[in-house]
Amino acid sequence: MISMPRTREPQYDFLLDIRDKSGITPLGLMANQVWHDDPRRLAFTLARYKFVSKMMSGRSHVLEIGCADAFASRIVLQEVGKLTAIDFDPVFIADVKSRLDPQWPIDAHVHDMVQGPFAGEFDGAYALDVLEHIQSEEEDRFLGNVNGSLTKNAVAVYGMPSLESQAYASPGSKAGHVNCKTGPQLKATLSRHFENVFIFSMNDEVVHTGYHPMAHYC
Repeated sequence: MISMPRTREPQYDFLLDIRDKSGITPLGLMANQVWHDDPRRLAFTLARYKFVSKMMSGRSHVLEIGCADAFASRIVLQEVGKLTAIDFDPVFIADVKSRLDPQWPIDAHVHDMVQGPFAGEFDGAYALDVLEHIQSEEEDRFLGNVNGSLTKNAVAVYGMPSLESQAYASPGSKAGHVNCKTGPQLKATLSRHFENVFIFSMNDEVVHTGYHPMAHYC
């Protein structure tokens, strides 16, 4: 019998055990592109999901809207009872399902929130980097349909690149960002659908309550 090499420090042998049992976790479609082109952006994404996870902590059933490859979604799943992730693009949902891990059960579905609410009772929802892709004439329908998926006392988190940041955005980002807003504009939009709205700023991986015009993300 050939003895497989182990780590020189025995406390790290469990890393090999996980590799042999579960394999090496692949990046999702979008996370792979970020890691390929601009690795530090992955840190920003993970920080946003960490913030959402703490805002949703203790919720029973949370809905992620516009999940893309859902690579970071398990960060939220660590804090909530159940996570359902939806995206209007079947390519992304197929990618999510191809990488599902029984230890991190995310219920993934194709759904366009502009077309109608998603069936279920959710006491939390979040949409990161989604609202800026919704045409302004459709944003109220989108937000109304999100509310139609939520229970009475649910909470929701929305995140988008600030309008001010678009001067520095890549051509690919600008092509899809049809509805970016300033912090006050985002608050005004959300206030049409929610009784209480709190606006945070974000620069790189730091979330704060600072000056909105200097924020890259809100």
